Amino acid sequence: MQLLKSPDESAVYQGQFGEFTITESDRAGVLIYRAGLGVAALCLAVGATLVLQQGDNAMAIQAVTPVFACFWIALGVSLATIHIYMIALHRTLKVFWAIGGAAALFVALQSSEPLALAVYEHPATLWGIGFTFAALNGIFFKEAFCFNRLETKFLTPGVPLLLLGHIFGFLTPENEQLLLGLWAILFIIFAVRKFFQPIPQDIGDKSVFEYLKHK
Repeated sequence: MQLLKSPDESAVYQGQFGEFTITESDRAGVLIYRAGLGVAALCLAVGATLVLQQGDNAMAIQAVTPVFACFWIALGVSLATIHIYMIALHRTLKVFWAIGGAAALFVALQSSEPLALAVYEHPATLWGIGFTFAALNGIFFKEAFCFNRLETKFLTPGVPLLLLGHIFGFLTPENEQLLLGLWAILFIIFAVRKFFQPIPQDIGDKSVFEYLKHK
């Protein structure tokens, strides 16, 4: 998109299918999207810290469950407000998010162990819960593709490597801990950097969305 004129706050952009302006509602949506990512990143960092630093502490492991729930909700908020041109992809990520949440709830209710311990000791549970992280990885891929974010270029392959490594057992515990720590750190960096990105970039070409809506 191209900025045509910007008198005060009434910026007019030239999109692929016509001119458009960015409203306060658009800006609010972007801020909510970024806030969701920020909360999700913070929750992941807290959860990773509890697992890595307090692995033998029963209360710490139990605390991972509500932290994951908060992470899942925050991710859902971001998925609801993200701007993705490919409608089918956007819907797929939402479905992945829902499947992952349902699977996590099922495991939490069926297992006598805390959720984190159940997932660690029964890697097959990630075939369901992992859909949540697949949805998150969709955001990482989108950001890497659209904005060339360095941290997302590492996160996009790193997240599935960690999940599949645990499922199939080809990673040592030390390597899993390293990947989990890197995931948490890079996600925080990514979320913080998003707040310094110009808002119109996250909105994209609104004329494309209008075209797709009436296609």
